[in-house]
Amino acid sequence: MIIGYLRVSTGKQNLSNQQDEISRFAKNRNMSVDLWVTEVASGSKNEKERKLGSVLRKMKAGDTLIVTEVSRLSRTLTDVMYIMGQCLKKKINLYTTKEGYSFDDTINSKVLCFAFGLVAELERNLISMRTKEALALRKAEGVTLGRRRGSYTKTNTLIENRREIIRLLDSDVPISRICTRFNVSRDTFAKFKDRYPAVKRAAEMKEERRIRKIRQ
Repeated sequence: MIIGYLRVSTGKQNLSNQQDEISRFAKNRNMSVDLWVTEVASGSKNEKERKLGSVLRKMKAGDTLIVTEVSRLSRTLTDVMYIMGQCLKKKINLYTTKEGYSFDDTINSKVLCFAFGLVAELERNLISMRTKEALALRKAEGVTLGRRRGSYTKTNTLIENRREIIRLLDSDVPISRICTRFNVSRDTFAKFKDRYPAVKRAAEMKEERRIRKIRQ
């Protein structure tokens, strides 16, 4: 089976140019496209999240996938290499019309895939290096990296008001009302409580009083 795969990023783009180009490519090689697969999806999406993933899973050895260019498969080299690897593993022929790449079971295709893989690895290393250099530069300029010490979070709110919280617990104010007052979730309150024995004890005593009152 020969499949023509067409992809655009937005619905405002036209697929006809891609289809015409693939049709001419197939005709020049005495091939006939059996199935057209079209989709509107970002190339940054993983192939498993697109129709392409489903198509590749259904294709068998000897089938052919034609795209206008490698970028139709994905916008990242890592994903492109994964897709190429899947095609080679399943013995699916892959052709790109613009670049003229042919990925099949020949030694030339395997060498080309190796070259792509090398470039993908280089790209990852360069991205990592640029990130490290940028962080080092910011640190040298005196920019504080990561979360600032003493940053004002919801947990900090509870910590700063822990004496008031203990007083509220001693007054049998429901925990739900305390959470509402300080605009925190029950989970945040529970973690805060476990960090401060005095608060935890006040909460436990409050619960004991509640249980005794029910039993009376």
